[in-house]
Amino acid sequence: MTEGAYKFEIPKHHKSIIKVIGVGGGGSNAVNHMFNQGIRDVEFVVCNTDSQALKSSPVPNKLQIGTNLTSGLGAGANPEKGKDAALESKEEIRDLLGNDTKMVFVTAGMGGGTGTGAAPVIARIAKEMDILTVGIVTSPFSFEGKKKVRQAEEGIRQLKENCDTVLVILNDKLREIHGNLTIGNAFAKADNVLTTGAKGIAEIITVPGQVNVDFEDVKTVMKNAGAAVMGSARTEGDGRALRAAEEALSSPLLNNTDILGAQKILLSIISGEKAELQMDELTEITDYIQERAGDEAEVIFGHGMDESLGEGLSVTVIATGFDQGGYKENAIPHQEARKVYDLDSNKQITLFGNEKEEEKSKPEPKNDPSPFTFEKKNTQESRPQADEERGYSFGFPSKKQEEEPDYVDEENDYADDFTQSLSNDYDIVDKSESQDDIEKKEAERQEMLKRRSIERIEKLKNLNGGHTNTPEAYKQMEVPAYKRKQVKLRDVPHSSEKNISRFNLNDDNQILGNNKFLHDNVD
Repeated sequence: MTEGAYKFEIPKHHKSIIKVIGVGGGGSNAVNHMFNQGIRDVEFVVCNTDSQALKSSPVPNKLQIGTNLTSGLGAGANPEKGKDAALESKEEIRDLLGNDTKMVFVTAGMGGGTGTGAAPVIARIAKEMDILTVGIVTSPFSFEGKKKVRQAEEGIRQLKENCDTVLVILNDKLREIHGNLTIGNAFAKADNVLTTGAKGIAEIITVPGQVNVDFEDVKTVMKNAGAAVMGSARTEGDGRALRAAEEALSSPLLNNTDILGAQKILLSIISGEKAELQMDELTEITDYIQERAGDEAEVIFGHGMDESLGEGLSVTVIATGFDQGGYKENAIPHQEARKVYDLDSNKQITLFGNEKEEEKSKPEPKNDPSPFTFEKKNTQESRPQADEERGYSFGFPSKKQEEEPDYVDEENDYADDFTQSLSNDYDIVDKSESQDDIEKKEAERQEMLKRRSIERIEKLKNLNGGHTNTPEAYKQMEVPAYKRKQVKLRDVPHSSEKNISRFNLNDDNQILGNNKFLHDNVD
């Protein structure tokens, strides 16, 4: 080599195409946790309005937004302030995302100020740059207050409008699963779930496998996919394949784990070197996922090896395309209208017939509103003349009446007929009565009820013989009834005599000889 020659080295550093941006306090804490756990070939960024929180983060890439608006003091739990801070720093956000970024994860804790307000703005900027944008957010714990929950719902709605795919993790589910955790452990569990979501998707791309899933496969599944369902599980031992698939789809931490109706499914299966995935296990997993998703779902799967799994097996499922597939949450099942038949009419009822012909023969219903009338029937047609009572029916008009409705000009006619029919059995309360008269009638009614109650008690005493718990009553009860009734008995044999009945036993329990059934009619 000649003197003065220069040696050039091509830099080996390769910028990652995947970025994970933690927005706000909750999102930054989650990214700090991901950074410490490690996700292969992913670039981490923390973005906040709080300069103090940024300084304490171990992540090297930091972006302070809204410097002029917030002066580095945070958004004060105000989503509008967080939104304005992101809009103020939108050029810095564009510069951050412009370095060969193909996919970005926007993670935030919804309900606060910076995360709720700034995350949708960052997602919109990324999507405008044609970057695959995935939102992974948490909803607040219920103990954080109803206002925070409402702000989180609005923030999630705006985030869904600006992301290709959004995964929502419910923090309240953590309490159902793990019980009464400390505050620190509860938020740490939330960070773990966010890490699982981001790592599960990112390492499908970055970790090479025997059946490799590249970035374009993930983009096919997640581009403009709307709501997404993600589940991940790790198992080992007997039946590990089916158990991993079942546990991945039954994760209670995500908003919805039912993949029925999904159009596209990304399936990642990672096994350890000590127990490599077998063909039968792969068949069990794919068949189960296809059965749960439906025959129309397109399943893209990949398989790789991970030394850290040992004899374990990891399954990650990402299902999207529910909006295109007609997925409906809380769908109300269709209920057929009940058929009501008028039993008083002479019209023949057809229980079984050609429904199509009946539908054609039915006239189109009229949209003109018809009044609900009280119709007075002619009693001479339906009852004998000897019956002087007048009958009234309150019914809906028949088909003939619908075609030619009878309108009554004077509204008082309805009131007169209706009052007359009720006056036979019920007392009509006169609205002109004063309050004193009403109170007087109520007092009289209460007095009558009290008097009836006393009379009923006296009748019960008489039915019981009028006995009370007194010595005289007990003494009277000792007297035989025939003496109390003054009944005189004649020719009554003494109880010591044995000839009282012809069906007696002697002292030796033998039947006496005076039984006519045994001795009078001997064959």
